[in-house]
Amino acid sequence: MIRPSFFAAHTTARVAAAAALVMLLASCTPASPQGPQPAAAPAQPFAHIHGMAVDSDTGKVMLATHDGLFGLGSGTPEKIGPAIDLMGFAPAGNDHYYASGHPAPDTGLPEPAGLLRSQDGGETWQQLSLGGVSDFHALAVTRSGIIGFDGTLKTTTDLKTWTTHDGGFEPYHLSGTPTGDIVLATTEAGVHRSTDGGKTWAAPSAGPVLLLTAFATASTVIGVAPDGAVHVSSDAGRTWRATGAVTGQPSALAAAGPDERPQIWVATPTGIEHSVDGGESFSTDGK
Repeated sequence: MIRPSFFAAHTTARVAAAAALVMLLASCTPASPQGPQPAAAPAQPFAHIHGMAVDSDTGKVMLATHDGLFGLGSGTPEKIGPAIDLMGFAPAGNDHYYASGHPAPDTGLPEPAGLLRSQDGGETWQQLSLGGVSDFHALAVTRSGIIGFDGTLKTTTDLKTWTTHDGGFEPYHLSGTPTGDIVLATTEAGVHRSTDGGKTWAAPSAGPVLLLTAFATASTVIGVAPDGAVHVSSDAGRTWRATGAVTGQPSALAAAGPDERPQIWVATPTGIEHSVDGGESFSTDGK
């Protein structure tokens, strides 16, 4: 899939960041009070983090990776569901996810997968449409449907039939919320914004160039720039204010309310950097 030239170097860095994160997670499992961990503990079984979400009930960080979905609570990440290279990944709430990518042969899913849906936290996946046709590297959920980018922008309201839209840009990342129809698309020119589920778009106004965005609530959005600078929007992406920064190259982002002080999770080479104060400060705790 073609990417904007501005982000080409950052795509390579994103993969490197994910690989470094895997190594960190392998080393940050707490040691037993009786002594070191057994030597037989396996290495982390995944690479290349493509997306993140946070389980609202458990607080577990969900990692969409080259090898499938993993849940990171404490200790070693837990493998969830089949082996699918989850290139596109979008949470829809209540253990409900949409995804796309490249499934392992034994899953029985088409290659590429087209649009997939899980309604049980990623344990099982149902193929919905565009199987064998589309590999969505960017996906977002809105109140009215799904928007994806597989080389062109496409939307669906019934999860089966798709409409192509010419937005005049190629997004690096898409984000939305199932409680509204606003979609944000990061590009080399800035953040494009749609208020109708991705059918029409407003060009970027004066504001930061962001690599990733995530809705914490319907109105509060977190953005991370390629250099790790964190920005917060209180008006669903119309305007932004700078807050803090993460220490490394961001590879994935998740956020959750409340509006006043949203929690933020960013995957970087130093681990999952976590903020509980709306991005003013971050700690790396491996969770």
